[in-house]
Amino acid sequence: MRILSDIDRYIARLIIVPLVGTLTLAAMLLVLDRMLKLFDFVVSEGGPVKVVWQMLANLLPEYLGLGIPIGLLLGVLLAFRRLAISSELDAMRAVGLGYTRLLKVPYLYAIALLALNLGVVGFLQPTSRYGYEHLRFELRSGALGASIKVGEFTSLGKHMTMRVDSSEKDGKLLNGVFVDIENADGKTVAVTADHGTFLATDDPNTILLRLSNGRLVHNQPGYRAPRVLAFQIQDLPVNLPKVEAFRHRGTTGGVDELTLTELLKLGIADKVTPLQRRAAQANFYFRTAEILMMLLMPLLAVALAVPPKRSTSGLGIFLAIVMVVVYHKVNQYGLRMGEIGRLDPLFSLWIPFVIFGAIIVWMYWTLAYKPGGQPIGALDRFASKLAKTIGAVLRLGRRRGRRIVTAAAAR
Repeated sequence: MRILSDIDRYIARLIIVPLVGTLTLAAMLLVLDRMLKLFDFVVSEGGPVKVVWQMLANLLPEYLGLGIPIGLLLGVLLAFRRLAISSELDAMRAVGLGYTRLLKVPYLYAIALLALNLGVVGFLQPTSRYGYEHLRFELRSGALGASIKVGEFTSLGKHMTMRVDSSEKDGKLLNGVFVDIENADGKTVAVTADHGTFLATDDPNTILLRLSNGRLVHNQPGYRAPRVLAFQIQDLPVNLPKVEAFRHRGTTGGVDELTLTELLKLGIADKVTPLQRRAAQANFYFRTAEILMMLLMPLLAVALAVPPKRSTSGLGIFLAIVMVVVYHKVNQYGLRMGEIGRLDPLFSLWIPFVIFGAIIVWMYWTLAYKPGGQPIGALDRFASKLAKTIGAVLRLGRRRGRRIVTAAAAR
């Protein structure tokens, strides 16, 4: 006995293309928007460009948290819309296949993507958010080997300042080097050189700055006049500044960096402050509601996919995206209100979920079980009349414009 019939496999093929396409397109657009900002940040901090790709990889789970539900929604919606517009849906219903039977394949997709979203939202997002903050910390502290910024004074430790006019060979060769060293006992050394390069030493906390073709000015309190030395090759040891260790995950970064199991343990723990317990509960409810929302997406998609008879309006697509995004923003507001203690997290996050679910169930029931029911029929008629009115106003404006031009030409 086959689990999926020919019709089920046909619906599965119709869903997979828009689902994968929507998910890929949404992720690419969000990543490209953030990529420019990351490039500016990394370049301004003097870090290697390759770290941009690592930061983008850590941001991808954040985008997938909302991208997966929207991908499922649009995949099912566009597939059923195609069936409805081509009258294939009417033929399926005529042979006894109701909407509930046709939801078999969409719910198989929903269960698989729910498991994927559980892993992303519950476990991958917190660790990737921590990894992103770790990379930001290393960029700011110079732990990633930040390069000397051309044309700017750069501090190397507490007592050394350096400036270069230009660099070549990916920063390995420095041109127009100026170095100023001031010790705590009043000794100062100022060095100018045509070229310079950094060399590694046996001590991991010290590197060697080798300068060529320059002058060195040495001064200290006991000298009557500064001593000047011309050199061909001069080596200056550079003590690297000590980089502090990055914080542990979830310590000062908030509960956003904790996994679902860690949030559950923190929410019922006794040795935590009420603020920490409330924040953990709010974040746990928020993620759980976002994951369970996946089970409502097939119902919402089918309810908005079928346009009214003799209509090919795309209003359902627009309304579906708006509803999901608005619900997500309401959830974020409920999360914030629960974290700061203005609302009980149980009510601020689950009441919107119940309301959102009730609206979706009503819309699906109206389409599937009410004869001639159309959940967005009135809204579609209103949008159609509005579009006709706007079109008439635009045509009237064009006619008046032509009359004015004709009258001006006749004069």
